[in-house]
Order: sequence, then C-alpha cells, then structure tokens
Amino acid sequence: MKKTIYTLFIVFLAQQSFAQDIDKIITRPYVERLIKTLSSDEMEGRATFSPGIEKAADFISAEFKNIGLKPLEGNSFRQSFTKKKLKPVSTKVSIDGKEIPASDVLVYGNTSETQLFDQSNSDGWVKMDPEKPFMAQLRSLTKEKKKQVVLVDAKFADAFKRIRDYLAQGADVDEKHINDAAYVFVLGVDTVAKGFNIDLKNKLEVLPLFNVAGMIPGKSKAKELVVFSGHYDHLGIIKSEGTDSIANGADDDASGTTAMIALAKYYKKLNNNARTLIFVAFTAEEIGGYGARHFSEKLNPDEVVAMFNIEMIGKDSKFGKNTAFITGFDKSDFGKILQKNLEGTEFTFHPDPYPQQNLFYRSDNATLAALGVPAHTISTDQIDSDKFYHTVKDEFETLDVDNILSTIKGIAKSAITIVQGKDTPTRIPKLSN
Repeated sequence: MKKTIYTLFIVFLAQQSFAQDIDKIITRPYVERLIKTLSSDEMEGRATFSPGIEKAADFISAEFKNIGLKPLEGNSFRQSFTKKKLKPVSTKVSIDGKEIPASDVLVYGNTSETQLFDQSNSDGWVKMDPEKPFMAQLRSLTKEKKKQVVLVDAKFADAFKRIRDYLAQGADVDEKHINDAAYVFVLGVDTVAKGFNIDLKNKLEVLPLFNVAGMIPGKSKAKELVVFSGHYDHLGIIKSEGTDSIANGADDDASGTTAMIALAKYYKKLNNNARTLIFVAFTAEEIGGYGARHFSEKLNPDEVVAMFNIEMIGKDSKFGKNTAFITGFDKSDFGKILQKNLEGTEFTFHPDPYPQQNLFYRSDNATLAALGVPAHTISTDQIDSDKFYHTVKDEFETLDVDNILSTIKGIAKSAITIVQGKDTPTRIPKLSN
C-alpha cells in the first residue's frame, strides 16, 4: 500500500511540474502577441500572393529563429514553390459566321496558352438539356477531356455568369494534368447550322508560394516524424462591411498558426522529443490547399507518425469550455491516444460533431491522410453557427484567448507520448487514386 501511495505521489508531482512548466512557457501575453500580429491590419488579411502574406511569413520565420528551430530545407524557413495560372487574354468565338459576345462565352478546362479549332478538328458541338441541372451537366460533360462547343439555354444565365466570372480570374495549371481539352460554353444559342470557329489566347503566369517550416530533430527516433501545422493564409481584402474591408482571419487561422508556434516553443524548451518534430505554417489553404499538397510531396508519408493540424480554436466548442474536437476520429486511434493522455486533467477531446460538413477532407490534414498518415485536424469552431467565419469581423476582439490557451496546452499534454515515441497511432486507410 505504501509503495502504491508513493508511486501515485510521484506521478502527481510529475503532473504538477509539467503543468508549471507549460504555464511558464505558453503564457497569455505570448499567445496574444502572436495572434494580434498575425491578424493585424498591417498583414492585410494574408491573402495568397499578397504583400501581407510576405509579412506574415517573415514574422513566423523570425519566431522560429528565436525559438531555435532548424529550417526544414536548406538555410531558410521558407519552403518555396510555384503555381502556374492561366489568365484569359482574348476569347473569340463565332457560330455560323456570327461573333458571340465575350459575356456569353465560358471557357472550361483549357490548359493551353493558345487554342484554335473549328468543327473539322474538334469533337463538334452538343447542347445542354434545359430540364436538367446546369452544374451536373457541366461536370458530366467535362469528364471526357474533349475540344467541344456546348450550347447553353438562356434559362441558365445566372449559373453561367457565376462560373464565367470565377474562371475569368484565371485557372490553376497542374503540369501533371495538362491536356488539349477545351470546353467552350455559349449562352443563348440554339443550334449550329454551318460551323464554328474558336480562337483562345491566354497568358501563363508563374506565381511564388511558400510554406514556413522548421524542425526539432529527434533524439532517438529521428526518422519518425510528427507534424504540427496551421495555415497562415486568409482571404485578404474582400467586400467591405461599413468602412472595413480587411478579412483579418484571427480565428481562421491565426489562432491555429499561433498554437503551432507556441507548441514549437514548448517542445524546444522541453527538449525530450524522441521523434523529429516538424512545425509548418501552410500557405494557400483558402484557394485549394496547395501548401499542404507541396509539403506532402516532400516527405515520405510512411515516415510520418502523426499530424496535428490546428484550425480555428478561438472560441468555445460545442462541448463547452476546455474541450475541442478531432476530425476523422474514427479513422485511427489518434484521438483515443490523446484522450488517454488527458485523463485526470480538465481538458477533453471529442469526435467531430459536424460529420455532415466533411471537415476531415476540408483542411490541410487531408493530403497526408489520403496517403495513410494519421493526420487529423483539431478545432473548437462551431462551424454551423459561426457568424464571423470568412467575414471582416473575424478579428482578435471576437476571440476567447482563454479558450486558445487551454486548447494549446491540451494539445501539448495529449501529444506527449507520441512526441516521446511511446505511442504510435494506427494508420488511416489510403485513398485510392
């Protein structure tokens, strides 16, 4: 009995020491400074390709340097890559000798700077069924990678205009999927009697992108990797509400990026990680997850033991204070390990309460999860009722800093056996290509 009491006492003392250490390292002023800086007007909403995201990347890099992280690649914390975008220059379409106004033309699926074709060297023309949904027909038609004219009934004018305006901003070009396809949708024309001529010209732009990534090498299991992440991009300048047009993205995802940086500071101070820890701020989550995709291509997914992706932890979760949820909870035992490590503490993790939102595949964990990594997102956002989401009102003043602090500390405590190499989450079934 005495031995049991003594053992429990030692465990209690260790937990108290752990709590004191974490409270000294992850402090309220530190967390507030990170979030306030990332969500300040100076960052201009951190839109991808903007001066604001450059400032944010510099700030995160400086924090990594101060913490003492090592760059993941080379001598810079920036993990640089490029994205190619095809922007329309001119669109000339004529049917039966009559030129079609540009406002009535929508080009889809084109990946070439120049496209010239007519009925003699293409797949001809088809007409959409006016009684079937526009988007369903568009998706069905464009699966086959043809060069084709598609006639669209005038009743679809609203949907047609929305898609046309979106595509006018330019289309991302993935070199792995370059083809000779081009679908030219023409609004308000009923038939083609004699023929058509298509002349499309586009400009290919090469745009710079960069994640910010650092690491703490592992002590005894250095080839086994644990990733902590958050995305640091947001929407930038959007439609104004009153005099405010900056979407500061305090919760989405300055809060998650702050958590990632704070965890880097904590584990660096702790200095007992058996596994190599990678800390990464992803770019371009809001426009397609390109940062996470590039990051995953640079790693061997079989070496990644777990990924803690942190997104929107700025307010109480549906389960109340000192709680958060884990997306894809049932896909591995990652969540159960975290729950076990939090037994006896005030913080608890729960399964995702919003399965209908498909959150597991809507954040930066999705790319590595598809490759079999136990990659999960941790969040507290009540996504079904969050009135600040993707608005100019997502600002520091709307956040609950106590909630952010408790969530960061909950993650730190729950991850410790994975960081120290004692627990290894089960793999997620890979998605087939």
